[in-house]
Amino acid sequence: MITDPTIPRSTLTIGAREIQYIDLASIEGANSLPFSLKVLLENVIRHGGSAETIELLLQGDEQDRQPGGEVPFNPARVVMQDMAGVPVIHDLVTLRETVERLGGDASLINPSIPAELVVDHSVSVDSFGSSSALQRNAELEFERNHERFRFLKWAQNAFDNFRVIPPGTGIIHQINVEHLARGIMTSEIDGELLAYPDTCIGTDSHTTMINGLGVLGWGVGGIEATAALLGQPLSMLIPPVVGVEISGSLAAGTTATDVVLTVTEMLRKQGVVGKIVEFHGPGLARIPVADRCTIANMSPEFGSTAAMFPIDAATIDYYRLTGRSPEQVELIEAYARAQGLWNDHNSLPAHYSEYLRLNLSEVVPSIAGPYRPQDRIGLDRAHDQFQTDLADLQPHGSAEVPVEVVLDETTIALNHGALAIAAITSCTNTSNPQMMMTAALMARNAVDRGLAVPPWVKTSMAPGSQVVTQYMEKAGLLPYLETLGFHIVGYGCTTCMGNSGPLLQPISAAARENGLTLTSILSGNRNFEGRISPDVRMNYLASPPLVIAYALAGTMDIDIQRDPLGQDTDGRKVHLRDLWPSPEEVDRELSRVITRQMYLDNYRDAYSGSRQWQDLEVPSSATYDFGTSSTYMRSSPFLARVGLEPTPIQDLTGARVLVKLGDSVTTDHISPVGQIRSDSPAGRYLLDRGVARRDFNTYGSRRGNHDVMVRGTFANPRLRNHLVKDADGGYTQLLPDGEQMTVFEAATQYAERGIDLVVLAGREYGAGSARDYAAKGTSLLGVRAVLAQSFERIHRSNLVGMGVVPLEYLDGESPRSLGLDGTEELSVTGLTEFTSGWPDAVSVDAARTDGQTISFTVRVRVDTATEAIYIRHGGILPYVLRRSLTEARNPRRGH
Repeated sequence: MITDPTIPRSTLTIGAREIQYIDLASIEGANSLPFSLKVLLENVIRHGGSAETIELLLQGDEQDRQPGGEVPFNPARVVMQDMAGVPVIHDLVTLRETVERLGGDASLINPSIPAELVVDHSVSVDSFGSSSALQRNAELEFERNHERFRFLKWAQNAFDNFRVIPPGTGIIHQINVEHLARGIMTSEIDGELLAYPDTCIGTDSHTTMINGLGVLGWGVGGIEATAALLGQPLSMLIPPVVGVEISGSLAAGTTATDVVLTVTEMLRKQGVVGKIVEFHGPGLARIPVADRCTIANMSPEFGSTAAMFPIDAATIDYYRLTGRSPEQVELIEAYARAQGLWNDHNSLPAHYSEYLRLNLSEVVPSIAGPYRPQDRIGLDRAHDQFQTDLADLQPHGSAEVPVEVVLDETTIALNHGALAIAAITSCTNTSNPQMMMTAALMARNAVDRGLAVPPWVKTSMAPGSQVVTQYMEKAGLLPYLETLGFHIVGYGCTTCMGNSGPLLQPISAAARENGLTLTSILSGNRNFEGRISPDVRMNYLASPPLVIAYALAGTMDIDIQRDPLGQDTDGRKVHLRDLWPSPEEVDRELSRVITRQMYLDNYRDAYSGSRQWQDLEVPSSATYDFGTSSTYMRSSPFLARVGLEPTPIQDLTGARVLVKLGDSVTTDHISPVGQIRSDSPAGRYLLDRGVARRDFNTYGSRRGNHDVMVRGTFANPRLRNHLVKDADGGYTQLLPDGEQMTVFEAATQYAERGIDLVVLAGREYGAGSARDYAAKGTSLLGVRAVLAQSFERIHRSNLVGMGVVPLEYLDGESPRSLGLDGTEELSVTGLTEFTSGWPDAVSVDAARTDGQTISFTVRVRVDTATEAIYIRHGGILPYVLRRSLTEARNPRRGH
């Protein structure tokens, strides 16, 4: 951290403390920068950035995507959830093991900045609809994840600057907002305190939820997180900043979810990938902080790097409510005002690259689906759109309905659209008191009218933090939710990330044996194909109260605004409008039940965990003994053959296409997190090692075992590989033979033949979660390059981090326009420039089976000089390893 006395500084007096800060107000041009670029500017100055980089930032978002616009970003801290965090800690252990193998000191490998991991992605909805569901699911969570939890508890003791919040506490992003966020951080340098903005990166794409508090942060892959923990700055191009002016106010009956879905649709159409979005304008004063966080949470869905809200009086009130100390709250406000990071909603907007407007009064009740979060549907046309989408899945009535199903000795008839899952889940909405209270009051009104949820609907509620339970209990509303089947099933991500658990067996059988199209509705942020449940084809996102409404109806085949949800005890029809509480009632209840003391009590023992966690016995050692028999945790292969010097990069000759994919292929398609099928390569691997089908758990829970994960890569049952005509899922052709087999089997045979592999894809390749194994698995399969029409930000970075080169077709070109069908033999010329430099473009020759060759040029989407170094070294981990060993042998003065 810089201590250059020429850097302009000023002093804040907080209580009895004198705290210095880098004074941006004294730097010409800084005042007109957008909020996020001010934070980046301070970050660069504080970490000794070059005068050229500082000047580029001061020019702001005028920069385009050129090498000269590179900026290093040093986050103040890292947050992780367990599914993505276990591989990060695994990588740190692998680095320690390799350092020892190469003759170094393992203790060199330690996080250099605070790292906090929240265990929230392990709980699954196996038990539901009863008061024992929470306890039973917690017990199953420990049974299935004992090895992972033991590994994490060991790591907490073995590494400096690393803390674990045990399972059952809440969802990472809610905990980050309510407890972990500092707002403004301080460090002691040469006996003086220096204040600077709290910034963070996280191993979950929805880390952006923290933007709602004015904290700059975003999701990265675990590969980048590992590098950041070891002091490596994130290399990024100076992002364009899109200003969104908010005006008006929400009409009664609309929620933050409706705003979220509207913003997601608007910004995805605008095109904000690689950009930062900033909200400003007079309407912000009417958006509570919880709603801001809900909107910011969805930044990955509309594709932006971050979705920033300014710091204002509402932000300060939220920090105070959630238990931050008076001194910390005073520091946040004083620093924000001094640095021009404060907003009173009357000041002039900053200079943005693009300007958009959103009038809140024009927002209408909405859902999104059935496959993507950006596909918003106004509630008034949701029924018509459902029928249109269903017709696409069931052409000419290909599956006969109704299907008779026996539940508890009662025969029921199910039609297409029957709701199999209704889940109040995920960080997006269970973190929002206004929406949770609206749902609870709606449940009360439904129960009072005698309504019930049909028996085929699997209902669940997984709050973002235990504070939700406390204010629901205090309001006396939890029993009403439970009467409708919305018992608390756990404090974790659950349904939104694929841990929905099995459906009722007769319902599952009806779908698989009769082609019945089932649906789900959840208050989450992801509804990609195959994510929620392998038995559910159509998945919808909605606010918590709408989840309850559709659950009461038991189907998506309903006009929810006009058709009755059921009949009351007197036989009268009950409609949605009859149950929806007024905004005034919601606010009145919240002001009555939510207190600062709740948050203080809830987080007082956040790191203690349950008795099961406390009873975990872990060894005391610098490295971890993975053993040889575990099917959960294996020693990592990623540095097994890495030496002290990188191997020169070679061009590709005679490479084959492993899979040819279309548009909007998500990281869920590439590396699924849900259930492991017994007939998949990963399932057969587990069966061969004596694992019973009931103990398979999920792909997400087995991310510590690369043998499972590589077999799961490109194995999503909804993946459509255009090399295969008659089978969805993880199948491909072995070329030039033409034999159809699983992707894993084909990759194994290609490796035996010494053939390099490439992936062909369309637009928005790698959308969705910050899933490092989507890149790690791709690398383990032997893929050297991915050629796509466009990439989503995080996955592109992850590919680079694994040494896989992302290539992009030139504008107007695509596999279709070039005539590529994926059976060609590919040669890529120009990659050798990475050995000493950085190619902007490379040449591709595609030799067809008819003897013709298609030649074309593609961009190299390695965007910065630092990324070029990662490619040269074969990825971030080999580079960090070599750098650490070099610095240990040749220490720099002052370090």
